[in-house]
Amino acid sequence: MRKKRSRPIKYEVADDIQAAFEDIVRTLDLSYIDLDNVVCVRSFGSSARRVIARCHGMSKVLQIAMRIKAYYVLEFISERFDNLGNKEQEETIIHEMMHIPKNFGGGFRHHDHVTPKNVKWMLEKYRSGHDKSGPPTALRAAAKSERSAGVQKCPTE
Repeated sequence: MRKKRSRPIKYEVADDIQAAFEDIVRTLDLSYIDLDNVVCVRSFGSSARRVIARCHGMSKVLQIAMRIKAYYVLEFISERFDNLGNKEQEETIIHEMMHIPKNFGGGFRHHDHVTPKNVKWMLEKYRSGHDKSGPPTALRAAAKSERSAGVQKCPTE
């Protein structure tokens, strides 16, 4: 019996999520995160279950071979992330951001650090230090208008 071939996952740069991510990093004063080396993308067509987002780091061996500094990609699965409320979207962004270690070396912080308690604490710290009328509250509207206007596609499509 042949396995049904799945459609490829499509990726696009998510400027709306990127803006929210950068606002969170600046508001929380997480200066160890190099904003030039983190990109937020939205994916479409993932068959992963119970996954809203993923953090991808670049291994040390790839950094050395390519002669570049560490790089992170935060992937947000459109089918799940875009349907969340603003608070849940912010919580998801913070959760993925917390996987980035303080040495910003391409590695990954695991769920012994990225716990619901720690994520909630960071979310509360962010919300208390942020003007609620700012960019994160407009995430869903921006995502819809971005898609209707045509977005920048990643070269992997």
